[in-house]
Amino acid sequence: MSEIEVRDLWAGYGEEPVLRGVSFACAAGEFLGILGPNACGKSTLVRVLSGVLRPERGAARVAGLDPAHAAARELARAAATVPQSTEVPFPFTGHELVAMGRYPWVGRFAPLGEADREAVRLALEATDTEALAPRLVTQVSGGERQRLLFARAQAQGTRVLLLDEATAAMDVHRKVDAFELLTRRNAEGVTVVVVMHDLNLAALYCRRLLFLKEGRVFAEGPTTEVFTRTVLEAVYDTAFDVALHPVTTRPFALLLPRGGPP
Repeated sequence: MSEIEVRDLWAGYGEEPVLRGVSFACAAGEFLGILGPNACGKSTLVRVLSGVLRPERGAARVAGLDPAHAAARELARAAATVPQSTEVPFPFTGHELVAMGRYPWVGRFAPLGEADREAVRLALEATDTEALAPRLVTQVSGGERQRLLFARAQAQGTRVLLLDEATAAMDVHRKVDAFELLTRRNAEGVTVVVVMHDLNLAALYCRRLLFLKEGRVFAEGPTTEVFTRTVLEAVYDTAFDVALHPVTTRPFALLLPRGGPP
């Protein structure tokens, strides 16, 4: 059963489309990484799936819903999105920001119930952001704010998580923490879709990969089958070597300098 389905999707921001006929399916409980060079359409795809951007033509379904036409609350109960960065101009506390993840379930001005408060507590605990809860989000670092947004998505309690370079501002330690948490949520049945630039992090955690290039699907399939030198060099126009890691046995990529060793 497909939790996410995209068929002949065209989308963009002006006369020139960014996505050009993208089609793929993501099964329920899948952990999918979306990779590709800048401006290939990765973030545009997430915006369509999260209902922020309406496609020019084609179709998308997330948890059986059409993101372009579903009620915002209904879509928010099915899928949570963590963007690459979000400006929070108002001085909310970290706890208040995370608690916003419960609004699709209780209403914008309704008080949180006991179950909602527990969901927020567990989200803060799972993301190790309890110390950030009383602080103003206007006074924390970019990486700390991303961790709080990550916690908000956890508190939202959805069956789908969409992440658009959500760990880009985090240090290595926190990136690994985030992906370990995503792996646990995935093992519980949550469908995880992550847009990434970090090739080796994607190869380590994602079970399937989708490579975009120039707005089209270049390759898609199990990580062990598509994370190859041929695919990487064609997608990124850069020389690579790909090997199996001696500890994890997962594939990993090595960049090769142009023109031979320096």
